[in-house]
Amino acid sequence: MDIREVLKRSGVVPVIVIEEEAKAVPLARALVKGGLGVLEVTFRTKAAAAAIRAIRAEVPEAVVGAGTLVTPEMARAAFEAGAAFGVAPGFDPAVVNAAKDLGLPFVPGIATASELSQALTAGLRIVKFFPAEAAGGVKMIKNLLGAFRFTGVEFMPTGGISLANLRDYLAVPEVLCCGGTWVAPKDAIARCDWAAIESLAAEAAACANCGSLV
Repeated sequence: MDIREVLKRSGVVPVIVIEEEAKAVPLARALVKGGLGVLEVTFRTKAAAAAIRAIRAEVPEAVVGAGTLVTPEMARAAFEAGAAFGVAPGFDPAVVNAAKDLGLPFVPGIATASELSQALTAGLRIVKFFPAEAAGGVKMIKNLLGAFRFTGVEFMPTGGISLANLRDYLAVPEVLCCGGTWVAPKDAIARCDWAAIESLAAEAAACANCGSLV
């Protein structure tokens, strides 16, 4: 699987927090039905690994990755659960090396030029810009590209992104896709409002596929 092409086609990657394994499959089905087939299940909960296994087994059309991988042990657990890719909020060489040893495609988080430089030195060309809005948003990405564009780096901004600013990020050619929690809000998951989540996913997918994007 070419993870770059998968992310590029997705446009938006829902960042989902699953507290109960039983909600994983209906949530994934709602997101896929809405047009978002690449999912990031965060490893912030005890249900994360089981949720990834369930989605892989019952929603085969979804590409499910693991987020918030902040230790080598979490990277291994995600890999063993069947995650197609891993994402981290920061850059940690130990986690990067663990993912590399496992053969797990990995997207580390960066917020500064120094962190981006370290990621590039480690051989990574796709990075998560996090927390995107708090770290300077589209303007910061463009400033980083002023120095690093020649390296071929591409970004997956996450943090503070919503339907209101999604198009601004995706208009930057070096932005592969955007991650966001707004597509699967906690309150909607808690009340099992899959129709609402499907609608939010459809809005995001339509925006990501807008012909005016460059």
